Amino acid sequence: MFVWLFLICGLGIQAQEFISIPKNIKPQDRIAFALYTVHENTLKLNAQFYPIINFEPFEAILEIEENGEWVKRATAPIRYPGYTSLFRIENWDDTKEAKYRVVHNNKAFYEGLIRINPIHQDTFVLAALTCNSVYPRHGGDISREDIVTNLKKIQPDLIFFSGDQVYDHSQHYIYWLKFGIDFGELLRNTPTICITDDHDVGQGNIWGANGKKTETRSGVSGGYYMPVEYVQEVERAQTSHLPDPYDPTPIEQGIGVYYTDLKWGGLSFAILEDRKFKSGLLDLPKYAPDIFPDGTKDALFDPNIDTRKLDIPGAKLLGDRQLEFLEDWTTDWENAEMKTVLTQTVFAMVNNYTGKHDREIIADFDTNGWPQTGRNKALAAIRKSFSPMIAGDQHLATFVKHGIDDWGDAGYSFVTPAIANYWMRWWDPKTPGKNRQKNAPYYTGDFLDGYQNKITVEAVGNPSEEQKSEGGKLSTRVAGFGIIKYNKPKRNITFECWPRNVDITNPESKQYPGWPITISQLDNFNPRNAYFLPTIQLSKENQVVTVRDSKTREVVSSIRTNGKNYQPKVLKNGTYNIEIGEGDTPITYYDVEAKKRNKKEIKI
Repeated sequence: MFVWLFLICGLGIQAQEFISIPKNIKPQDRIAFALYTVHENTLKLNAQFYPIINFEPFEAILEIEENGEWVKRATAPIRYPGYTSLFRIENWDDTKEAKYRVVHNNKAFYEGLIRINPIHQDTFVLAALTCNSVYPRHGGDISREDIVTNLKKIQPDLIFFSGDQVYDHSQHYIYWLKFGIDFGELLRNTPTICITDDHDVGQGNIWGANGKKTETRSGVSGGYYMPVEYVQEVERAQTSHLPDPYDPTPIEQGIGVYYTDLKWGGLSFAILEDRKFKSGLLDLPKYAPDIFPDGTKDALFDPNIDTRKLDIPGAKLLGDRQLEFLEDWTTDWENAEMKTVLTQTVFAMVNNYTGKHDREIIADFDTNGWPQTGRNKALAAIRKSFSPMIAGDQHLATFVKHGIDDWGDAGYSFVTPAIANYWMRWWDPKTPGKNRQKNAPYYTGDFLDGYQNKITVEAVGNPSEEQKSEGGKLSTRVAGFGIIKYNKPKRNITFECWPRNVDITNPESKQYPGWPITISQLDNFNPRNAYFLPTIQLSKENQVVTVRDSKTREVVSSIRTNGKNYQPKVLKNGTYNIEIGEGDTPITYYDVEAKKRNKKEIKI
């Protein structure tokens, strides 16, 4: 029998947005779900509980099955508010699969599986999901069982939720429980990355501004609207199972950080909080009073605006701390063959209609196309490790090659479609893209986005013609999810973009137009106008090769080679230092000249 959750938790919600869970949670059912990761032989598992009542203990136990017996390996308090319990086991043996169970009061038992590290598999599969709207009028009440069934069939090695797991702006706990009810059968047995976005922390949009307090839920001034205890509860529930933060120093108001990296299956993932340090919009009227005569706005629709004026001094995107993290992560190739950056949203404005297809949007500050200088700094750091970027947030699936100084001189990004699409967007340019592939759609090719950033669009999951005007609930409204397959021997990456309510294992099922797309790892730093260093002939396969500017010592690129031969590319002529090997004492060749055509060889 099912009842509305507010009867159990004592919290009121609108009748049209109810959640069903079993009536009268019993002590033996107190544990709702769990999330875990394993990174460098450290297991972190966060157990989520239903409300602890009637003087039940605020403590839980983690047991591991060893030789057919359950062995207690960790004890942890249940944190309030939020009812979460974080376990940690050092020196975890990730070469073996292990059963676990969370125990509460010796009455509730929740079992799952800690997977073996798939480092020896040739193919690594990542499932990517975003934007879990709960609103019935936009498909939020449609069961997630189709997604769960598909992912159970393909058994991804890692799951990534890129934000907006919770869409209610004041009752995270209730809707977080619903998220766990919907996806718990996947989460209990699969390493999972969650990062929070604006709706998770109770805002329509967010410019984190290093954690300051904002007085308006719109957040345009920058900062967080909800009480700091609310933000802390959200991040504790969704992210505490991630590997330890790169730099755990809290930001303003005592809000924590969780940006970090995860090594799993021979891949290394940089996990960014790409909005936490992002500047608010309050300084825009000061530098562009002609554009903002009546104060700050979060979107602009006037086609006569010169958006280059919006790249104002001092505006930040990632912030200095995260840029420093990316620089360190770039050259750390221990147990990693390929790398990927996981973000909340895309580093460009790849939409020009929002909400309704009625008037073109010129500047959308919710995207990471602004601020332009901050966007370019982020892309310049990310391309050094030949990393693609995977994101969500936009409700519009896109696959884009980014450019900084020239089209295509930075990496690829894949934005996955929404799980349930509350707010539709379109990429529908009036002028077809330049240099597009033969027979490719008009909306692909080289463009300048609303902020005059260079982008090369390769695929878009636009809403259909009948969805251009909002006419009530339209099925799942170009909803779906992404599957990313890494072929480690070939160093290729295939991006799949699937709609809802299809069997993705059925050969007759079709992805969104333009997908699947396969790229090489090297395509993420493959400028059209490149200079070449000598070809390196290695005595041993798959070595790390790092290129630095010989004058500034700044890293230009770093990669684990595929095989014994590798010719580095750079963006300009000059001299470079080439470091070969890992650790503190690589073999270094100094002041090596880059040329447009370079037939020289370096033999190791």
